[in-house]
Amino acid sequence: MEVKLRVVLLDVSDNPLALLWRSYRQCYSSSFAPELPEPPDEQKEDFIAAMISRGHLSPLEHVKFTFAIEGISRVCSHQLVRHRIASYSQQSQRYVDMSNFRYIIPPSIAQDPQAKEEFERIMGEIRKAYRRLMTLLSQRGVEGERAMEDVRFLLPQAVETKIVVTMNCRELLHFFGQRCCSRAQWEIRALAWKMLEICRRVLPCVFRKAGPKCEALGYCPEGEKGCGRYPRREEVGL
Repeated sequence: MEVKLRVVLLDVSDNPLALLWRSYRQCYSSSFAPELPEPPDEQKEDFIAAMISRGHLSPLEHVKFTFAIEGISRVCSHQLVRHRIASYSQQSQRYVDMSNFRYIIPPSIAQDPQAKEEFERIMGEIRKAYRRLMTLLSQRGVEGERAMEDVRFLLPQAVETKIVVTMNCRELLHFFGQRCCSRAQWEIRALAWKMLEICRRVLPCVFRKAGPKCEALGYCPEGEKGCGRYPRREEVGL
């Protein structure tokens, strides 16, 4: 069964705007952070945005976002977990029966009826093989997680996974800079843009200008492999 990407915000730090403002202000104030008188939200937003524009990013680590994600492949999750300043809780193929696994079809295959038919046929064969192996092992008394931990070796990377991800704002800015880029693989790029949409709604002063790193730099760091939206680094004299 084909499945679609879904991203849900599970949690965000309490009162993230105030938390960021107090964290930033503590760097420049002799007063104790909890005792600082708070200005209106608009002034907080302007101050935080100004700090980010100056490259002062460490206070952003105090605010975190937690997302629940489904409808991504193991290919995508393997890329996602390479971002190490984060916490992950991923669906286990050892404890979850995958005999009816769902899967992701790459667009280049989905747009070609013949290729899609072949892809789906193979997925169906793998499902059948998974069930046959589970039955064979059961006949020998190997059941439950003992069977699933070995039969999972048969599963393809297209298999859908579910994962809970927590990142702080600073890591999210880095993640969006890397993964919203047109050079990023299509699946994790789609995930990054959905996460960014949520972050912009919650904390626009932090994420309004987030996105591909070229937008922050004013040039493309990818050289000849860039998409052409921005001039290359050497073209702007850097």
